[in-house]
Parts: sequence; structure tokens; C-alpha cells
Amino acid sequence: MIPSSFEYVAPKSVAEATSFLVAHPDDAKLVAGGHSLIPLMKLRLAGPKYLVDISRVPGLSEIREANGALEIGALATHHQIEASALVRERLPVLAETAALIGDVQVRNRGTIGGSLAHADPAADYPAPILALDAEISVTGPNGQRTIKATDLFVDLLTTSLKSNEVITQVRVPIPGAGTGASYQKFPHPASRYAIVGVAAVVRLNSDGICASARIGITGAGSKAERATAAEQGLVGSKLDDAALQKAGAAAAEAVDPVGDIHASAEYRRHLVREFTLRALREAASRAGR
Repeated sequence: MIPSSFEYVAPKSVAEATSFLVAHPDDAKLVAGGHSLIPLMKLRLAGPKYLVDISRVPGLSEIREANGALEIGALATHHQIEASALVRERLPVLAETAALIGDVQVRNRGTIGGSLAHADPAADYPAPILALDAEISVTGPNGQRTIKATDLFVDLLTTSLKSNEVITQVRVPIPGAGTGASYQKFPHPASRYAIVGVAAVVRLNSDGICASARIGITGAGSKAERATAAEQGLVGSKLDDAALQKAGAAAAEAVDPVGDIHASAEYRRHLVREFTLRALREAASRAGR
């Protein structure tokens, strides 16, 4: 299908983009890679009067290490994150997640900022972003602010971003020694979106006891979320099979899964249990290396 008519705007800075959003609060939409908004426009599910293309704004695609974290520009593509030697060394789970997104075309155009702002409940990034306790830097007419990943996702395709704000950077703390992470998903065979995806990050003490655990789940419900009850149940435990099975069951019990043509709610709950178990097993194995 062909989208409804619109005017194309290409700001040269974040400030110029936010100013345009302020001037047209109900009529303008941001676009970067275009893999989230353009399909909606073609289906006439979105029809902005102005398409604000920030893909050429300089300085928003860099990936660097600073102050114990990786700072990833919002315009960094999935391929950049997948291929980055720095990401592979310091946050391999994020590179592994990027490699699982869509196909080659999607990975070369889609951006991390666009994915997070779109908040598709079946997107891959939200699970590790939640489990890694990331922070999202945004800029609006009143300056900059930081949103914790746990506060970003509000509901289906809805975030805590204001309509005149632009994501500029994703800051992800680099895990310390004794930490392992894994992202596991059951993909849709065509789109590669997650029917269910689970990211786990665990830190073990020197005696092999779990000191902390974080679990992010995507695909199951109307938004990505943390499995806090399952996390709390792991702390202070030896991560043997019984403990991991219990955590998987707790995660499955806590979700409010949706049912659709791709999977029933009951099947999604089963997948949450199974893929939580798989992610925790690999994360624990990596933490013990």
C-alpha cells in the first residue's frame, strides 16, 4: 500500500528536530531507519503530516566506553552493534541480540533508538535493555533527561517519552566480574520478531552463590517487563537445576500473556518458562567461567 501524503523534513541537529516537534505536536513523527514507522504508514495505521528524518543528524551513531558503561548513540544500527568489537568485548549479549533481529536489510537500516521508541512488544532489544539495567538519554525543549529502562515501556507501542523528545543515547553499565548474560528467543519464522524472548543477567559470588539476577521478557504481553519475583527467588541460591526451574515457573506465573494468531496465551506462558530457564542456564554458565 501507499502511505497518505506527507511533508519531509530533515533537521541538521537534535535541537532543530525538537523545535519542529514542539511546533507541530500532533502532526509530526520522527523517523531514522524507518523499519517501525514506514510499515504503519503504508498500512494507513499512521498518517503524520510531517516526517522528521533525523538519520543525518551528526554524532548520534557513535559507540564508546565511558565511566563504566557503553554509551550507544540512538542512530547506531543493529549491524553496527552486532559488529562492534567494543560491544562484543564488553557487552556480548547485546551484540548477540542485535544479530538475531530481522534480516540483513533490517539490521543495516534499523536503529536501537528507533526500536526502543517504537516499543513493539515483540522487539528484541527491550529484554536485554531491561536485564542490563540500561538508561535512555533523551532531549526535548527543556533540555536533557534520563529514563531508566524499567520506566520506559508503558504499554503496547507506548513509552514514557514525550511527543517532543528525541532519544539520543542508550547507556548500558558494563557488568563486573562473575557476571554472565544471555538472550534466548522463540522467533516468528518469517518476521523474526520474538514470540517470546528472555534476557538473563546473573552475578555469582566467589563461592558460586547468586548475588544478583535480572530477567527481561519480551513478546509475551503488551509490553516488555522485568520478572522481579523470579529474580528475587534466585538471590542467595546456588544456581542448580531446581533453582532455575523454580525461577522459570515464577516468571511464567507473573506474566499476563496475550493470545493471537501466532501463539495462544497458554503457549506463550509455556515459552516464558522454557526460555527463562534457557537464558538463566547460559548466563550462569558464562558467569562461572
